[in-house]
Amino acid sequence: MKYILLILSLLLIPSFAGITYGHTVDAVGEYRVEIGWMNEPVVSGETNALELYVSPLVDCPDISISMECANSQEFQNGIEGLRKLLKIQFVYDKTQTITLPLVNDHDIPGKYYAFITPTVSGYFQANLIGKILDTPANLSMHPPPIAERSYIEFPELSDLALTEVIDDNAKLVERITILENTVKNLENSNNQIQDEIDMNDIWATGIGIIALIIAIIALVKIRKN
Repeated sequence: MKYILLILSLLLIPSFAGITYGHTVDAVGEYRVEIGWMNEPVVSGETNALELYVSPLVDCPDISISMECANSQEFQNGIEGLRKLLKIQFVYDKTQTITLPLVNDHDIPGKYYAFITPTVSGYFQANLIGKILDTPANLSMHPPPIAERSYIEFPELSDLALTEVIDDNAKLVERITILENTVKNLENSNNQIQDEIDMNDIWATGIGIIALIIAIIALVKIRKN
């Protein structure tokens, strides 16, 4: 059942945007833009990257809607030099956002990456902000959804394995406690030995002073005689 849900979640892409091989296509002025995930299926908890393709939009005399015109074309003659001009802003649940810089693809001009590690599954919004050369860009796009990582994890962690982990942790805590007690006992022993050494020093010093006093008294008596 989990695998069926995973397949359905990857196939159910928002219908309000054009899709090409799992990528979303739209237009910004005279430019065609395309986004999609670098590694698919994309799952939560794994580092991935949103791929961005930017190329000139060829005029479509028979298509009045720019997004449909962009979807009728393939990526070609990519626009270079946009790394510092454009950014990708990810939005989750309409409240959490993160803005990521672009990284050039060194082999394909006009192709860029925005790396991210999604921590939750679901739908994300990707806002393209900045400008394409001299054309301002402020476009909201919707890449394919992110699947829950547990759908592709195998084998599942059994109760026995979980119990073994808990037992190992308990044993580790017990060993740490024993080690702490041993250290405390050593510290107490060292303090006791040091106290005994200090007391012996005091007695030795006292005896020395008394002997010195007796010697002085004896010397004084000898001189008087």
